[in-house]
Amino acid sequence: MKKRFIYIVFALVAFGVNAQSLESYLQEAELNSPMIQALELRYNIAKEKVVEMNTLPNTTIAAGYFVSEPETRTGAQRARFSVSQMLPWFGTITARENYASSMAETEYAEIVIAKRKLALSVAQSYYNLYGIQAKQKVLQENIELLKTYETLALTSVEVGNASAVDVLKLQIRQNELQQQKEVLEQTYLAEQAVFNNLLHRDESIAVEVVDEMDIPSDDPIFNKEDLSLNPELLKYDQLYESVTQSELLNQKENAPSFGIGLDYIPVSERDDMVFSDNGKDIVMPMVTFSVPIFNNKFKSTTKQNELRQKEIEFQKEERLNILENAYANAISQRNQARIAHQTQAKNLKQAKDAEEILIKNYETGTIDFNDVLDIQELQLKFQTNQIQSVQLYYLQSAIINYLINK
Repeated sequence: MKKRFIYIVFALVAFGVNAQSLESYLQEAELNSPMIQALELRYNIAKEKVVEMNTLPNTTIAAGYFVSEPETRTGAQRARFSVSQMLPWFGTITARENYASSMAETEYAEIVIAKRKLALSVAQSYYNLYGIQAKQKVLQENIELLKTYETLALTSVEVGNASAVDVLKLQIRQNELQQQKEVLEQTYLAEQAVFNNLLHRDESIAVEVVDEMDIPSDDPIFNKEDLSLNPELLKYDQLYESVTQSELLNQKENAPSFGIGLDYIPVSERDDMVFSDNGKDIVMPMVTFSVPIFNNKFKSTTKQNELRQKEIEFQKEERLNILENAYANAISQRNQARIAHQTQAKNLKQAKDAEEILIKNYETGTIDFNDVLDIQELQLKFQTNQIQSVQLYYLQSAIINYLINK
């Protein structure tokens, strides 16, 4: 998990779309994200836990003074001083460090997942902005087209080939399209706020979006087996490893611990006798052992660890099922977008042909402006559907890229 997973949005590399600005947006979002910064701090705290584990129990120091000095052959004992240090069993500290390291790796996995999810959210918002902007552009083109038709209608009214009602219908249609455009402007501002919040910056900052995107002729080839490399699944491997390290630590803590110490007792000299050890101080090294005779706690911990590992295995299987379902759905949605795009392209071409026929009819003075409105409405519908197909294609491609670790 030390490997850094680099999330590259599908459109940037696979299709060569001119979306360099999106790549910079992704970098900015990752750099500014408070969530990622918080997770990185949590990871640093977890790493610091490794240092914390490399410690020994507190050293015990004691001192006592005999109020009534006990007399011994070599003299009266005046006080008692002692120092002792308990030591864990061999390898226990290393086991603690390994367990702390494994827990830190699970925190790192959360960082990787958070970065990928953030990049996915930024990409999806970016494509939403593209869709809204493209629809606004199409609406404006259709408004200009209707103005042209309005001019033709006014000319036809003058020569008696059309009525004022036809002109009013064209004007009403322009008003409707203008309304749709203004509504989209508000939708764009809302989505722009979402995008800027993902980048943790002011909501009013303008977002640069590519002017045009299209569906490529061929889809990149993905291997479904690469789902197993998704960080959401690798996280469970780290959790499983942390439980393994927890059990190794449990076994070490189930072993005896021992301690070393030293007692020092100062002795006063006897005035009534003369001998070689008169007033000799007492120095007594000590060794202690702590044996866990009642070890039900450790047995229970072992059982808990076994159950926890089984739980993690089931959780990983469930997450894999969810990711596989999401992958299958994304592939299906992307294919549907391609089919819809191809169909709308055919329909749009036929609508253009119908429009040309109507224009030619105008030259002969037989134009029907009701047909003009119908064809214009169909064209707008096909253009909008085509934009939605492109948007859907890239939204699903971003999901696929999130699921498949590339």
